[in-house]
Amino acid sequence: MGTAQQHDRRAAGRRLLSLFSAAAVTFAAGLTFVTGAAPAAADPIEQCTPTHGAVVAVDFGPFGGGVVRGCDTTPTTGYELLRDGGFTTEGTQHDGEGFICRIGTASFNSGTRYPTPATEDCVLTPQATAYWSYWIASPGQSSWSYSPLGAMDRKPKAGDVDAWVFGGTDVGGSTGRPTFTPDDVRAGGGATPSPTPTDGPSVPVGKIDVPAAARWVSEQLHDGSHVVDEGSETPNHFLTTEAAYALAAAGGKSPALDKVVAALASGTTEYAYPAGPEEAPDAPAAARLALVAAVTEGDPRAFGGRDLLGDLEKNVCASGPAPGCTAKGDFRGAAYGDGQALAVLALLRGGVVPPADAVTRLTQLVCEDGSVTSILIGPGEHCDGDPMTTGLVALVLDEAGGQDAAVAKMVAYLKKAQLRSGAFPPYNGATTGSVVATAYAAQALRALGEARAADAAVWWLSREQLADGGFGFDEGAESAALYATAPAVLAGTGTSLVTLTTKAPEPTDPPTTPPTTPPTTAPPTTPPPAGDGPDLKKAVAYLTSPANLQQGRYYAAGGSTTRADFGLTIDGAFALAATGHDNDALRTVVDFLDKGGKDGEARTVHDWTNVGSAHAMGGSMGKAAVLAQVVERDPRDFGGKDLIAGLADAVCTAKSPQPDRSCADKGAYAYAMSVFGQSLGVIAQIRAGETKAAEAPIGYLAGLQHTATGAWPSLVPPTGDADVDSTAMAAMALDLVPGDTHAGAVDRALAWIASQQLPDGGFPGAAGNSVNSAALAVQGLSLDAGKYGAQIAKARKFLASQQNADGGFNVAKEGQRGSDLRASTQAVGGSTGISFGVLTRSLEGTTPNPVPSPSASAPVIVTPGDSAGSAGGPGIVDTDGPGGGSGGGGGLAATGGQALGLAAAAAVLVLAGWGAVVAARNRRSAVGGGL
Repeated sequence: MGTAQQHDRRAAGRRLLSLFSAAAVTFAAGLTFVTGAAPAAADPIEQCTPTHGAVVAVDFGPFGGGVVRGCDTTPTTGYELLRDGGFTTEGTQHDGEGFICRIGTASFNSGTRYPTPATEDCVLTPQATAYWSYWIASPGQSSWSYSPLGAMDRKPKAGDVDAWVFGGTDVGGSTGRPTFTPDDVRAGGGATPSPTPTDGPSVPVGKIDVPAAARWVSEQLHDGSHVVDEGSETPNHFLTTEAAYALAAAGGKSPALDKVVAALASGTTEYAYPAGPEEAPDAPAAARLALVAAVTEGDPRAFGGRDLLGDLEKNVCASGPAPGCTAKGDFRGAAYGDGQALAVLALLRGGVVPPADAVTRLTQLVCEDGSVTSILIGPGEHCDGDPMTTGLVALVLDEAGGQDAAVAKMVAYLKKAQLRSGAFPPYNGATTGSVVATAYAAQALRALGEARAADAAVWWLSREQLADGGFGFDEGAESAALYATAPAVLAGTGTSLVTLTTKAPEPTDPPTTPPTTPPTTAPPTTPPPAGDGPDLKKAVAYLTSPANLQQGRYYAAGGSTTRADFGLTIDGAFALAATGHDNDALRTVVDFLDKGGKDGEARTVHDWTNVGSAHAMGGSMGKAAVLAQVVERDPRDFGGKDLIAGLADAVCTAKSPQPDRSCADKGAYAYAMSVFGQSLGVIAQIRAGETKAAEAPIGYLAGLQHTATGAWPSLVPPTGDADVDSTAMAAMALDLVPGDTHAGAVDRALAWIASQQLPDGGFPGAAGNSVNSAALAVQGLSLDAGKYGAQIAKARKFLASQQNADGGFNVAKEGQRGSDLRASTQAVGGSTGISFGVLTRSLEGTTPNPVPSPSASAPVIVTPGDSAGSAGGPGIVDTDGPGGGSGGGGGLAATGGQALGLAAAAAVLVLAGWGAVVAARNRRSAVGGGL
């Protein structure tokens, strides 16, 4: 199902979906630490070096201990690093060993695992303010990042450092972070040396063919005046502004540019005032148009009949968080760092001194390492930046003046982030270049006096220019994109949005050194599958392959476990139902669930839903019931249980008093602590003809919508975030309600989803440019396919670009490569555009597949009735220290939970007791066993 479900919460390494309010963890530098023993599997700490092996550290501070670190010279996953690094774990009764509930080590208190049963029974998922959170740092990084992947999915590289901290985190990761630095526990006790010279790579000077790029840009204009998405006649104003910047940089003032500017002026109200001409503008859109006016010597106070600068000035947030405002100084609705920066720049170029708070907000986006985060995080929230945003914000703050220290810090980051090829990666830790990031970084470095580094970046860009003159997004791209080509043109002409004008630039001397043999770079990426969308037959083959679908019956929870991940299994069934490409495989999975089939631990699907028990989970029951309805089985007798009656019994009549966390509020389903879980329950009840019984849950779900934007949060009770995945799911649920009562809410939701689409067609999610978010957006927008056809087509192309050779899909465009089951199930079903409210697939005439012969590595699955010494920082203890041995800690479980990095920002379907979700784009994750 959706991101959310994928993100129940994370276990064994699966990242807890949302970042919750945390109890502070105190780390006393002067505390005396006990040196203890490690399990026999732990490698000596000195064998882990900056270029060999990885280190894991666990903070036992909340339990009276200290920070203990371990080494694994050959880690395969983050979970195995924890295990082989000398720690033992214990899961929950509901989720099994896949959800890490306790951690212990022989180095502390004789191996006792914490928290102890006296404070946490580990029956359901632990409370959101008291769980083991998972943090990571790559070589060279001096601060921690909340892992976008679960420990079972993360593959540590040489020199990586992982940390586990007990407590909780809020939606921004500003609380509950490790109180020690990566360098404190890193191999050798120090930072990894920078892989690049500080003054830029030694590469030849290169030159971009600007006229060819300008010709390509002109060819993208419909009627010579505006850009449209493929298959649409509606202007894409965003990309049209990019075209205007490129044409201005390439040729100065011209009739062709005048025509584009006129088209933008005529569409000003439509583009910059989507809420209505009397409402606040969309700040990034208004800023882009104001910059077009400034660049072309027009008047941004009378552009398209609007005073763009005045409207920007009037809509700076006086406080926050509040609707449309993350913090004081935000331009209302800006949401992203580039939007804030462009709005400040628009005022500067219009001769207006920007509000001091607006400039201060840009400085608050500068992370510890000098990078700038792309998201308008709140002050003090977890910060993880990227070169593109850093380059833009450095330019703007330099122009604003008075921010020399911040600008110097950003320049230092950019010089360190530059790859030896001259390129800049799209995000920290990536090893291949991004055209957009490299172009913005080159603009900034040249303007700020770093000519050598800028020349190296432009040389790399020149090598990435395609035969048609355009540029693709990534290194080795084979098709051009306007959003990538425009900033490359500016970089190639030595200008930026700060200085760009239609007055032709002064001629410059040609490079004295011609290009020579290029440096070694990674090979071009494999082109995406042919066609407008993913290859669904190939994707279904991946989902049903014996390596993934255990005995053809279920997906395992991860690792070598024989425990079923029932939530993921149902996700796979939804995907098969949506495509119809392997109905026998679908029949096999459904029969396993419906006929009481047991996994390798003798558990059935109702050991996951808990229907009929005190811990019955509304979201899980709803999900199982919807599957029954999709395949025309009886949800009142599915797996021998009445799921519809269970849902009715799970409707809360009031908010439960603490410490009981079963009911978020009146109308919520018990233990459905996410919009995903609530939406599934609503869909199941309505599809069962129980609309009357669902009135309270429907009302509660509708009441969670942000009135100002139309978006939904990920968690219930709401935390103020806005999430694409959850909004799409809630829209599907409310669209199913008879009558027009919620039609307006659905319309606003779809408009908001469409507004979040990224230039390449993707959508922001927890792990970045997320496959799950794009797939759910397609499903949501398909509720009005006539209006949003262009956005749907772009999103499907994005999904196709993330499909791998084996048929599966990446978690996100950024980060770790490789097919992920959870992302793949959502990509397959979502790309069809069929809402969970109406999805149907008859199993008439199908035959369940026979059970394969058992082997030593495959569990036998039965379906009743089926014929067929420390060098680290102060206070750090090593698991292989003096007194080594194997006692005390108990045996470490050999299984772990699979997680999907999808991190909030999306939602958890549920719901291992407390399905949590990350609130924002790059801050979400999940745990199996959940919805």
